[in-house]
Amino acid sequence: MSAAAMIVALAAEGAFGWPDRVFRAVGHPVTWIGRLINHMDANFNLSEDSPDEQRKWGRITLLIVLAAAVLPTALIAAILPGGWLGMLLTGLLAAPLVAPRSMYSHVADVAVPLKEGDLVRARLAVAKIVGRNPDNLDTEGIARASIESLAENTSDGIVAPVFWGVLLGLPGIAAYKAVNTADSMIAHKSERHLHFGRATASLDDIANWFPARLTALLFCIVQPAVLRALKVTFADASQHRSPNAGWPEAAMAGALGVRLSGPRSYAEGPSDDPFLNASANDPAPTDIDRALKLFLRAICLLAVLLALIAIT
Repeated sequence: MSAAAMIVALAAEGAFGWPDRVFRAVGHPVTWIGRLINHMDANFNLSEDSPDEQRKWGRITLLIVLAAAVLPTALIAAILPGGWLGMLLTGLLAAPLVAPRSMYSHVADVAVPLKEGDLVRARLAVAKIVGRNPDNLDTEGIARASIESLAENTSDGIVAPVFWGVLLGLPGIAAYKAVNTADSMIAHKSERHLHFGRATASLDDIANWFPARLTALLFCIVQPAVLRALKVTFADASQHRSPNAGWPEAAMAGALGVRLSGPRSYAEGPSDDPFLNASANDPAPTDIDRALKLFLRAICLLAVLLALIAIT
């Protein structure tokens, strides 16, 4: 039943997204979690504490955030009706926690000005989906950043929440989004969050281990050069700074025949990362369109897999 509910969630978010007027009125479930994380970070992550104290309060913060996400959704799941009505309601409630439409739109918003040669607008658009400093990115750098974000966020924003929703229902998808949101906010390797966010970073790595590899497989399967994509994936994924993000990014690089990752600049400083699929060329603006088509095919294949699970 959870697999069928995740199909509903993907379809509902893909069709309607999260309307701007709703966001302006009440925010979004992820922003609700984010406000709690910000509050905990401001009040419990104290610079005068020792590293051990910071790690302790980081673990407490993670537990509170998880409880705030899981307890209400577990209660809701308990009172939902059974059968197809319960499945439909579960899918609709889970829809804001998967993001195929918003992911596609954010990346497409980069492609349009970039193909027009408007680097200012393209940098503003890519800054919404990447953590690196976009100010010095050229055309190829912007294209590379947007495609990398699409690859990684297909795993973090779609495949992983769907995976945990299938396994654990509404509480599972809420718990995953809580961990992943916390990871994006307090698990940076900056001086402030190095110790406070350690438990969150570790749990996020565990939660994304299988979904990242499943996402890579989806990318490899849905395009003609399957063997090339698989070869690049298994050769280069482990070179990435993240134990998980390298898998979908390497698969995307191999599938498109471009190079991704490489040196970049973050708020906490430069990162001299190796390229994935290093022998290929940098992506061009039109490669963003190719990546988006690959993304749509991968999501369709994910829906087919969910349907097969639902009927067995």
